[in-house]
Amino acid sequence: MPVEITWWGHATCTIEDSNTRVLTDPLFARRLAHLRRRRGALPSPDARRTDVALVSHLHADHLHVPSLARLAPGTRLLVPRGAPRSVPGLRRLAHLRVSEVTPGDEMAVGELVVRVVPARHDGRRLPVGPHRSPALGYVVEGEARTYFAGDTGLFDEMAEEVGQVDVALLPVGGWGPYLGEGHLDAGRAAQALARLAPRSAVPVHYGTYWPIGMDAVRPHEFHTPGEEFVRLAAEHAPQVAVHRLGHGESVRLEVAR
Repeated sequence: MPVEITWWGHATCTIEDSNTRVLTDPLFARRLAHLRRRRGALPSPDARRTDVALVSHLHADHLHVPSLARLAPGTRLLVPRGAPRSVPGLRRLAHLRVSEVTPGDEMAVGELVVRVVPARHDGRRLPVGPHRSPALGYVVEGEARTYFAGDTGLFDEMAEEVGQVDVALLPVGGWGPYLGEGHLDAGRAAQALARLAPRSAVPVHYGTYWPIGMDAVRPHEFHTPGEEFVRLAAEHAPQVAVHRLGHGESVRLEVAR
């Protein structure tokens, strides 16, 4: 049975594997604070249909309470440990089954196992709040092993801590003209791909949101990371099949173990 990946924009993806749907970092907003969606339609209502939603860290473009509120009653939601303390709005989502997780945890969801792995990224809820929660990645294990990196920098133990995977959903950019600490650009994402050595990869987290009024500031950082990742991945990890999706597009991947 193939795994199907749909990229809705930014870090929001649907992973369909073993008759189970997984949604990553749901973000269904046209505007978020100083950011606006510049490319791609909003995710279709079908994107909200999921068995489990995964939140990688507390930043508002990844943990977006209004988007989570639109998930169906009974949906499981995995969030970094301490998230309800840092984000009080989470405690109002009584219709969701919220579990706090930390690296090393494993959760069974339908026929899948979701394994929680570390990320290298600032896990605080910004711009305020003293509480810290870990930034996370997730490996969804079913017919395939699919790694959703969330937001992360490149780190020496990445391959060891993530383990062997078949598909990697890697961030290759961001939402502003400059990337700070704890992010992957196209070049560092290609290096991560060489370390992880999956069969397939999908670039995410680029070309969707951009600060209002900054359309002319380093526009290549908005438009080019996906193409640049494809080019650099061919140099660093030529054995990996890279699928650059448009917003709302899907790819079905056959996985042979």
